Amino acid sequence: MKNQSWLSLQFFAIFFTWGIFIPYWTAWLVESKDFSISAASTVIAVGMIARSFSSFFVFPKLSQTVSLGRLSRWIVLVSGVALLMFLPMDSFGMVLGCMVLFSLVYPMLLPMVESMAAVMMKEDGIDYGRSRSWGSIGYTTALLAVGFLTSIFTEGAVIYLLFGGIVVILLSSLTKLPQSMSGTRGQEKLSYGRLLKSRKFVWAMVIVVLSQGAHASYYNYGVLYLKELDVSAVYIGVILNVAVLSEILFFAFSDRLLKGKSISLMFIIAAGAAVTRWTLLFLFPSTPVFIFTQLFHSLTFGLTHYAFMRLIYEELESKDIPAAQGVYTSLGMGLSTAVLTFIGGFLYDISPSMAFMGMAIVVAPCVVLGGWMYWKYDRGVEGVFSYK
Repeated sequence: MKNQSWLSLQFFAIFFTWGIFIPYWTAWLVESKDFSISAASTVIAVGMIARSFSSFFVFPKLSQTVSLGRLSRWIVLVSGVALLMFLPMDSFGMVLGCMVLFSLVYPMLLPMVESMAAVMMKEDGIDYGRSRSWGSIGYTTALLAVGFLTSIFTEGAVIYLLFGGIVVILLSSLTKLPQSMSGTRGQEKLSYGRLLKSRKFVWAMVIVVLSQGAHASYYNYGVLYLKELDVSAVYIGVILNVAVLSEILFFAFSDRLLKGKSISLMFIIAAGAAVTRWTLLFLFPSTPVFIFTQLFHSLTFGLTHYAFMRLIYEELESKDIPAAQGVYTSLGMGLSTAVLTFIGGFLYDISPSMAFMGMAIVVAPCVVLGGWMYWKYDRGVEGVFSYK
């Protein structure tokens, strides 16, 4: 129980800052730095490319030689210093440089905490869904806080709230580490080749790259889209929280609800929900429809993420998990989102709703790929849950 609580605290603290950074950073660039939508999109997308590099190369390499617990403290400390560098910068070039530096460090917290969870699932028997739901609670707490405070102080308060959240992460990381977090993942040479030996991992990566990347318009332009619909800052935070609350409920019951269900079936359901969600936002640009589609987040993000976590738990050994998490964060949450942020920004300039239609088109092939995975790997074995 102590290890479960420790991991839940890490998820809460890290996702609290993520709930500030992801939905509000584009709006902060537009309103505090007076950037255009296209300029802000460029800064965000370049930052995601830097995130992809650090998640793919830097994090897995560091996790070989430094324990996950100790690594988290250094990542948080450097992230706080990098964030403060944004304050005096006003030119596009200087802000872009700060974004690259910050994105090389701060986003590594995501594969780090997910690697912690995957390792602790294997070695400490923790309930992943229970701890991950605390990440969602942290995210929703941040959305409420930012929505309320920006209605008073405008978007200029975002960076100070983000810095305060990073301080909280640092304090939480200073608590006593579980034994499984005190050692390195082994001195064996890092090998992405071992990941490629699992065909299920490769096909799953194709799906998550498209599915998670297709959240680009929602993450980066969702706040601006709601402002286009004349929603006040206070209510924006509340509306965004509908998605997170659905995600919290999903992760709280996911281990029980999905035990025995095939991973490919999860991908099919998640992709179908994504096509529906983004198409509805294109067809019906209204606040009630936006609120309704927020309920789909538990499937479009939550189920996709859970299915991938289950896959690496079943398919990979502990020593390969940091590399797998690095690939997932780099490609699924970084590079694909960066590319689709560029595309979404271009479409948003044409029409805000077009940015979501583009995402529906991107994720549609995942329904077919999930069906192919089911036919190839899971047909006739529904209900089997392999504890490797």
